[in-house]
Amino acid sequence: MVLGELSGSMYRALQQMKNATVIDEKVLDGCLNEISRALLQADVNFQMVKNMSQNIKKIVNLDKLAAGHDKRKIIQKAIFDELCKMLDTGKPSFVPKKGKPSVVMFVGLQGSGKTTSCTKYAYYHQKKGWKPALVCADTFRAGAFDQLKQNATKAKIPFYGSYEDSDPVNIAKQGVEKFRKENFDLVIIDTSGRHQQEASLFEEMRQLAEATKPDLVIFVMDSSIGQAAFSQAQAFNREVPVGAVIVTKTEGSAKGGGVLSAVAATKSPVIFLGTGEHVHEFEVFDVKPFVSRLLGMGDMSGFMNKIHEVMPVEQQPEMLQKLSEGCFTLRMMYDHFQNLISMGPLSQVYSMLPGAGAADLMPKGREQESLAKIKRYMTIMDSMANKELDSTDPKIMNESRIMRVARGSGRSVQDVKDMLDEYKRTAKMVGKTMKGLKIPKNGESSRGMNAQQLSKALPPQMLKQIGGMGGLQKLMKEMGSSKDMMGMLQGMKQ
Repeated sequence: MVLGELSGSMYRALQQMKNATVIDEKVLDGCLNEISRALLQADVNFQMVKNMSQNIKKIVNLDKLAAGHDKRKIIQKAIFDELCKMLDTGKPSFVPKKGKPSVVMFVGLQGSGKTTSCTKYAYYHQKKGWKPALVCADTFRAGAFDQLKQNATKAKIPFYGSYEDSDPVNIAKQGVEKFRKENFDLVIIDTSGRHQQEASLFEEMRQLAEATKPDLVIFVMDSSIGQAAFSQAQAFNREVPVGAVIVTKTEGSAKGGGVLSAVAATKSPVIFLGTGEHVHEFEVFDVKPFVSRLLGMGDMSGFMNKIHEVMPVEQQPEMLQKLSEGCFTLRMMYDHFQNLISMGPLSQVYSMLPGAGAADLMPKGREQESLAKIKRYMTIMDSMANKELDSTDPKIMNESRIMRVARGSGRSVQDVKDMLDEYKRTAKMVGKTMKGLKIPKNGESSRGMNAQQLSKALPPQMLKQIGGMGGLQKLMKEMGSSKDMMGMLQGMKQ
């Protein structure tokens, strides 16, 4: 996970500095050494880490700081700004314009996730109003065209390729010409990769670039490649003009230094992060929120955006009204589970919270276990009758019904009982926290839910991560309405 172990280590380094009685050169050096060690362990290039540390020490001159200055905040800001500088190239990436034909070429090693990233990139722009199309110019890898065709069909994106023609340059030219004639404004070319950098790969890339004249070349890099990230990105950039970078597989166990290394090697901005296998698991890269999460400072705006993407609270007045009356059904719990899954990997969602983030709230190895449990419960509920799903009586299912539902869902009787116990616990929490909550009318803002109510509903560890009661009150003030807090509670509780 890009922001998991790395974020936890860097956050702890800052906390040690903040807890120091006196801030002096020794404390500063200790903090920088810990952060440098964390970055090096995350496979960030040594020279980059060394330069960052030296630059921070030049900026933070403790001897010259006047009395009364908050040295801790000054050090933290210097670290934040320097990390932002490492990731911000100062030049924006090419952005396609609607209605004007643009060609984007994807390059990278085999296995980096190029074909999947092409589809995600097309799908993202399709949702924003572009008219994208995909061209498979990968004739090296067996099954490349089949994979692209399958991905494109699922995402309902037009595609072009050939089983007979083995010339990638010819396929690319024909595909671009075809889609330009058909008034597509974003033509995306998927190119061949190799298991390692080869002269034939680079020559093919140069020929493709010359033939199709792409407006943007995107380098796709697997985040788990470690120290090789810098040299790999540099090699591709020497052969074709890389204008942007997409970093893939950031949801796994990758240490995350590849993001920093790729930017330094290509002098091109990272524009997206691949956060999973599905077409929607594609995150726009934004430097400041990324660094904020990297340092364990959270990204609450990003967190709330994720919540509203999957469950816009303003569209659910009936549900809010039921919750305020203390009503919580199995169907509502099912909808909640669907929302959680739609938000993406739980560890990434937790990394947006202030504190050590995913490393502490979602211990390594537990995320898949939690996700499997949610899906198990949903499968059980799929086998239940409507009257059971819509009832608020936890005793509606007798032993006979429990056995039937277990058989129908292919789960054990104990699994069904565990799911019902989970429902009872959640319903009890909702009853205590939401009952009597004043629901704002359209256009109206309310602080019906107070921090005391919400604090009782949150797991103690999560409350601690947010900053205790004081941090919770601050978040409520920033969010401005009980509806936002309701959404936050739904997204965080599981």
